[in-house]
Amino acid sequence: MVLILLAFFVVSCATRLMTKWLSTRVFYLISVLPFAAFAYTLTQTPVVLGGGAVTESVPWIPQLGISLSFRVDTLAWLLALIVTGVGGLVLVYCARYFTPDEPGLGRFAGLLLAFAGTMYGLVTADDILVMFMFWEVTSVLSYLLIGHYVDRKESRGAALQALLVTTFGGLAMLVGVVMIAVQAGTTSMASIIEQSLDSPATTVAILLLLVGALSKSAIVPFHFWLPAAMAAPTPVSAYLHAAAMVKAGIYLVARFAPGYVDTPGWTPVLVGLGVWAMLVGAWRSLRQYDLKLVLAYGTVSQLGFLMVIVGFGGHDAALAGAALLLAHALYKAALFLVVGIIDHRTGTRDWRKLSGVGRQSKMLAAITLVAVTSMAGIPPLLGFVAKEAVFTAFLSAGLAGDPWGWIALAGTVVGSILTVAYSARFFWGAFATRKHVAQTKPSSDGWGILIAPGILSAATIVFGVGAGPLLDPLLRPYAETMPGQGDYHLALWHGFEPALALSALVVAVGLVMFWRRAWVARTQDMVPATLDASRGYWLGVRLVDRLAARTTIFAQRGGLPQYLSTILIVYVLTVGAASLLNRTWPDSIRPWDYPEQALVAVAIAIAAIMAGQARQRMSAVLLVGTTGFGMVALFAMHGAPDLALTQALVEMVTLVVFVLVLRRLPTKIAQRNRPVKRLLRASIGIAVGAVMAVVAVIALGARQAESIGTEWPRLAFEEAHGRNIVNTVLVDIRAWDTMGEIAVLVVVATGIASLLFVTGRAGPIPRLVGARQQRRGQNRRRVLVDPLAPGPEASSSRMSWLLAGRALAPDHRSVLLEVLVRLLFHPAILVSIYFLFVGHNAPGGGFAGGLLAGLALVARYLAGGRYELAEAIPIDAGKILGAGIALAAGCAVGSLFFGAETLSSAYFEADVIFFGAVSFGTSTIFDIGVYLVVVGLVLDILRSLGAEIDRQQEEANLSEESRDEFSESEVAR
Repeated sequence: MVLILLAFFVVSCATRLMTKWLSTRVFYLISVLPFAAFAYTLTQTPVVLGGGAVTESVPWIPQLGISLSFRVDTLAWLLALIVTGVGGLVLVYCARYFTPDEPGLGRFAGLLLAFAGTMYGLVTADDILVMFMFWEVTSVLSYLLIGHYVDRKESRGAALQALLVTTFGGLAMLVGVVMIAVQAGTTSMASIIEQSLDSPATTVAILLLLVGALSKSAIVPFHFWLPAAMAAPTPVSAYLHAAAMVKAGIYLVARFAPGYVDTPGWTPVLVGLGVWAMLVGAWRSLRQYDLKLVLAYGTVSQLGFLMVIVGFGGHDAALAGAALLLAHALYKAALFLVVGIIDHRTGTRDWRKLSGVGRQSKMLAAITLVAVTSMAGIPPLLGFVAKEAVFTAFLSAGLAGDPWGWIALAGTVVGSILTVAYSARFFWGAFATRKHVAQTKPSSDGWGILIAPGILSAATIVFGVGAGPLLDPLLRPYAETMPGQGDYHLALWHGFEPALALSALVVAVGLVMFWRRAWVARTQDMVPATLDASRGYWLGVRLVDRLAARTTIFAQRGGLPQYLSTILIVYVLTVGAASLLNRTWPDSIRPWDYPEQALVAVAIAIAAIMAGQARQRMSAVLLVGTTGFGMVALFAMHGAPDLALTQALVEMVTLVVFVLVLRRLPTKIAQRNRPVKRLLRASIGIAVGAVMAVVAVIALGARQAESIGTEWPRLAFEEAHGRNIVNTVLVDIRAWDTMGEIAVLVVVATGIASLLFVTGRAGPIPRLVGARQQRRGQNRRRVLVDPLAPGPEASSSRMSWLLAGRALAPDHRSVLLEVLVRLLFHPAILVSIYFLFVGHNAPGGGFAGGLLAGLALVARYLAGGRYELAEAIPIDAGKILGAGIALAAGCAVGSLFFGAETLSSAYFEADVIFFGAVSFGTSTIFDIGVYLVVVGLVLDILRSLGAEIDRQQEEANLSEESRDEFSESEVAR
């Protein structure tokens, strides 16, 4: 199972690349994986049929007792077959549903496959914390899939709404997960359920788990996000919102029901809210004209039905719940796929505009009829078998003296009547012929798109007719895990019994409601829509926005100086007060180790004071940089060449970034508004410095135990196989910290770019025509012309030492700089790679090497402009950042598959001819990831603060020239 999940992850990552080659055919290829998982799950049937479970476990965090443990029993087996089988069919359907020009096709395919793998992990996970991890990943992937059409406001709003609601429930659920795991003393769900804990804390934990289940499965009052999610493409609705994601909450309730069905509050919450959701969803479904919304509100109703039966408890209810869960997945997924086909062929989902579709698409109508009648509970289909089992379970409980049995029976009977009514309305609306509507002429998209819904509808017939011999033995082991006895069995025919009479009554009354649909519509119009959970959601969002705005206005209304002053004053008061109360002071203070350190400190202080007095922005930046290079000197004097090298490179990159930003700012500081309250600001600065100095002195005398740093030389050499302590700490001993730091770098790069690329991030900078030939040594005297550069001065016959040098205007070129960059760029790249690979034993490492490579790119940009940057590295910065973080994360996760802890390193040592003893570790791969992230960050900053600002400035200059030409022509007239 672990290998299956790894395969889902790897193939999902590669899907976008494969889509470029295969287009929509990629869906056929990637569908092989869920089908393979489906087949593998079928091989576990003999064990499951005997009431056993297939288990697999890989240690993960032994200190917390957390492992990647998976367990397939009857319930997990059933859900695994649903999420893999339906997932594979939906992927096959996508190959015919989408066109090759679909925007974001590769991303969509990868996300949908990743979702299938995540759902497989969720339903098979035995560790409750691992299960929760998959639970939250489904929310994130659902957000991305619902918001597939990024240019549509309704898609983005629906995606955010679904994310907020399900994440809110997930946060409550996390508290419950931690509470019950602590009480049980284990994270194994099988053990937690077997213990059947009984305490007030357990009750709170279980109710918090139910909050997560209710929000994920769109049960009232969290139901409103599901209809809004219909803004997603139809395959997403068919898979996530019919067969997979919304089943997660049902699965969680069904999983914990055997051990906690008697928990106080369990039955009232699940039965009460489930019945309410069933009635509200079905009632709202009867008001819809969009076929997809009819199914969406119907799904809310059916999820309420499922929540009532799986949460009711008892052998018969559990058996009925498992059957209804399978039936719902089959017929509802089929119906959503049918809606997608109708939309494709006719261009609309509004049934008021459809007429005669059934006559022209007979096979589609037949498939739909099977699925609709199963949803309505009409024999001989699986929906009828499951619904009759539900009625029998509730009736038996009521006759046994359980009042909740009668409540559940009454609610589900009324809800089922409404289900029959909206099922008939759906079929009639989609396929009927209307006299006053022009005949619809569906387009032909081939029979291949009917395969997926056809198989799903056929399965409802097979399992309905063969419910007794096929389905009952497979689902009974789960029912037997419930407390109490039960003798009910699944079958198409139980004879004449009360449940059959109730089913007949439901169908008859439901069809009458459909026949009198005009009267029903008038009745619905009379009911005031005073209670609307969606309105409550938007009201809550607006209140939060207003509160945030008012808080911001109250606390941040004086500009940057006030914000900084407030922060620093609070720092001085709090930390200064704590320092005054300190009782741990050093016995002696050594001012310096070398007299030169005092000189450097004085230079830093002078530069800092001068930076505060500077009136030119560039001067201030250079002075601030001087303080940084002073730290470089101090590090070097203390025998820390790694820190000195890294600090020097960071200061250089920082100076370049400042210079890039300063191009769009006035030359002088505060040239219009003179600084005010200078004495107060100086006092705050002096106070902060004094407090920081006191803190440093206190820290020198605060140590009570021996420093852990004394062990680092031994750990670096024996455990990390390196002599450079700094680098081994970063990529091996404390690699988790480095992982977090490079993740922050990726976020920083994205944030900086988002400030410049407002409407959407642009791709790589366009290449210049003829640059490739020049690189190969051909056409060296060819004039390179930038098609976007203004004026004839953009081209020059003067020799260019750089590929894009001729694209610059002559007055912007520096031959000396071009020659230096031409001579130093490649050596700098080689040295950066040298730093990367020797970092384990000498000064360097991935961070320092990446910074040096980044500085080489900075030099290319400064010498040749933005087109030279494209010639230097014609790869999108996002891909480099992604590759770097993927390498680092791959090293983190890869060790788990070899039975080691996260980010554990492995080493290869051998004697190699000409090289001698060679030692290579996986930590080097991690360091390569760090190198790529740093290079990607620098490249992204250059593209954002450099190339994009250049482009915007060029457009502004062109606009200004156009206005000047227009003014001159007007004057001439």
